[in-house]
Amino acid sequence: MADSHQSTKLSKTCTVARYLSLQDARDRDAIANFVVERFEERYLDPIVADPAKKNGFTIMAVSCLMVESLESFRRGWKDTRNKSELAFCSFFSHWDQFSAFREVSGDFYRHVRCGILHQAETTGGWRIIRSGPIRAHTTVNATKFSSSLRHVLGSYASSLRTEDWDSETWLAFRKKMAAVCRNTKA
Repeated sequence: MADSHQSTKLSKTCTVARYLSLQDARDRDAIANFVVERFEERYLDPIVADPAKKNGFTIMAVSCLMVESLESFRRGWKDTRNKSELAFCSFFSHWDQFSAFREVSGDFYRHVRCGILHQAETTGGWRIIRSGPIRAHTTVNATKFSSSLRHVLGSYASSLRTEDWDSETWLAFRKKMAAVCRNTKA
C-alpha cells in the first residue's frame, strides 16, 4: 500500500505519486507542464483573479514568494533558509527580464521583500505602483514584475522540456522536488 503522503497534491492535477511516476518515466514535457500548473495556480492566477481588487502590495508579496521558490528550483535548494537574499541576487542576475534590479538587488531584498513580508510595508523609500516601467529608482511596477515572472516561468519550463535529463537544470530540479516530496510526509 502506498504511503499516505503519495496522495498529497502538488498541483491541482499532480500528486506526489503522479510526480514520481513522471520522474521514473523521465517525462520532461509532463513535468514541465506540472511546474507551470503549480506556479500558476499558487502564485500567478490568484493575483489576477479580480482586476477590481488588485493590490500592488499583494502582487509583490506573492511575487517575492515566487522568486524564492523558482530560484530554489533552479539552484536545487531544499529551502531558502539563510539564502533568501542570495536567492534574489541570483534570480535578478540570471533572468534578463529583471536586469533593472541587478544593481539594487540587496536593497530590493531588504526594503521590498523583507519590508512587505515582515512589516507589511516597504521601507527605505521604496514604493509599489501598477504603472510605468518595471523599476524606476526605488519604485516597482507590481503588474510588470508579476508579468515578467510569468515569462520567466515559461522560460524555465521550456528549459525543462528541452534540456537533457542529466543536465544541471534537471539535477537541480530533481533535488528540489525530492525535498518537496519529503516535506509531504508527516
